Amino acid sequence: MSGSESRVEKIRLQGIELEVRYRDCGSAQESTHKPTMLVLHGGGGPITGLPFAEALARSHTLIEPVHPGFAGSSIPHHFDGMEDLVYCYLDLLDALDLHDVIVLGTSMGGWLAAEIAVRNSQRIRQLVLVNAVGVKVGGRDDRDIVDVFASSSARLLECMWHDSAKAPDLTQMEEQQLQIIAANRTALSLYTWDPYMHNPKLPGRLHRIQCPTLFLWGESDRLVSVDYGRAYCRMIAGATFQAIPAAGHMPYIEQPELFSQAVQAFTLAGQASACRAEV
Repeated sequence: MSGSESRVEKIRLQGIELEVRYRDCGSAQESTHKPTMLVLHGGGGPITGLPFAEALARSHTLIEPVHPGFAGSSIPHHFDGMEDLVYCYLDLLDALDLHDVIVLGTSMGGWLAAEIAVRNSQRIRQLVLVNAVGVKVGGRDDRDIVDVFASSSARLLECMWHDSAKAPDLTQMEEQQLQIIAANRTALSLYTWDPYMHNPKLPGRLHRIQCPTLFLWGESDRLVSVDYGRAYCRMIAGATFQAIPAAGHMPYIEQPELFSQAVQAFTLAGQASACRAEV
């Protein structure tokens, strides 16, 4: 098989219909020997359709749920914040009976991944946090993260991209796509607004994360700076930090090859260590 194959299924969890996207490359026999990666997207919506996923699907089976409220899905009436999303995915880990799974989260999805790991890391082999939010690293009056809801489109373009030419052109999108983007922002605000983009209690819980953790960060990110990322990394014992050059808040878009190589080097080294431990 030259390319990766994808499929979508609906999974009902506590009355919630969750859309889960799978991406894989290779035969069924090959897939049984590949590590599973749970991909938790950020505020921009699902990302496994992007070029980096093609490379990762050669060595991993990718599972990407769509957060309720994103990509045209509805927000459950009882959801009012990040914690609801966290327990939704704890239920998903149980429902799919995932073990030794690699969890990769981007931006808001990185925060979500960290929250899941502090509650139950027994199913998680490794954690990859990409330009993640979720903690406060500065003082009470410091703005650690640019306010995405109050900033102009031009300001966000400047903050989020190393090369703004790689950003999607909203003027070329159809009305339906623009409506989905607007709905994504509504969902993002539900999960991240109060308090803005962080959980004050999370830093005191990060010691519970025992699995190997990698922070990947676009070096040119001015939305969530490299300094923020390094401070976040220091909160998790043994975590490592790697900056990706010529990339902003979404290094998997601006530098897909470097991003994929960094992820694979980390996860496959972990797989080799696990195999040696089993011998």
